[in-house]
Amino acid sequence: MELTPRKQKILQAVIELYTVSGEPVGSKALCDCLDFSVSSATVRNEMSDLAAMGLLDQPHTSAGRVPSERGYRLYLDELMIPAPVTPEERHFIDALLLPSAYDPEKLLDGVARTLAGLTHMAAVTTTPSGSGASVAGIQFVQTSRRTAMVILMTSSGTMHSRVFHCDFELTPEILRVFFRVFNESLAGRPVRSITPACIQTMGAGMGEAALLMSSALMALQDVAREAMGSDVRMDGQTNLLFFPEFNAENLRRIMRYLSRPQEVYRLLERAGTRVYIGQESGVPALRDAGLLVAHYAVRGQDAGAIAVLGPIRMDYPKLTGSLEYLARSVGRMLTELIDLQ
Repeated sequence: MELTPRKQKILQAVIELYTVSGEPVGSKALCDCLDFSVSSATVRNEMSDLAAMGLLDQPHTSAGRVPSERGYRLYLDELMIPAPVTPEERHFIDALLLPSAYDPEKLLDGVARTLAGLTHMAAVTTTPSGSGASVAGIQFVQTSRRTAMVILMTSSGTMHSRVFHCDFELTPEILRVFFRVFNESLAGRPVRSITPACIQTMGAGMGEAALLMSSALMALQDVAREAMGSDVRMDGQTNLLFFPEFNAENLRRIMRYLSRPQEVYRLLERAGTRVYIGQESGVPALRDAGLLVAHYAVRGQDAGAIAVLGPIRMDYPKLTGSLEYLARSVGRMLTELIDLQ
């Protein structure tokens, strides 16, 4: 059976009406919103054809139709036109992100909060992993007479810190020596190269000075190990309680899945911007949900993901534009942070 232009318009209208109402769409409601004149009987016949093609479902015998997962997929791939982000929306998003723009950790927390507030759904972000990053710089900040903080900055835009203690009193001059030695040895090298063997080699090359720097070297080893991983940040999970399509069983499955961040991370790190409709994600817990994912890049390299999770009947045209704008903004802000280092 051929998917004619008229059938395409009817399918698109069903999806758009269902997105707003969450209720099955009948032929009368469709006739009122189509941009061409057609009888209710003709619309019913076309909807029956779309159902026979697997693009619409009929939840009850006397009810209207709802989009199937296959119908949503066709809409996303062939019919949907992403809605551009308006200047007002860009200004609003930028204003929410700006207070955290100079701290990578707070920035990604802020992205999750911003996205959850904008969409009234659950939002997830992943922080950049250091597995493919290099050392952008190492800083030292004195915190007391005998303690200081080592800060590892990576090319992916993250900062990781650890406080260390010395058996002697620290001075600005000593910390400047630490700064010079550490950066001359490690700046530009892959983060993954800062292994126990690397630390031992650095210590051996320092001679007696290694005794002064031993605690700083151990702290650096710890932050490098931490930088190799990636965190998952979430916000707005309780928003899912307000969607009628999620019953108690759906919500338990979704919340249990979201409580396992490494599984969430593996799903979001699949390449590219994409939409998962129901079972497409391959995650049983999300079989009744929709997931829209966009990736952000730092210095042209894929660095992490931003996602929104909600019911399948999302406003995909609007969400796609907002999510891609957020991803570009995050990538730009993290790149600027690196350039300031």
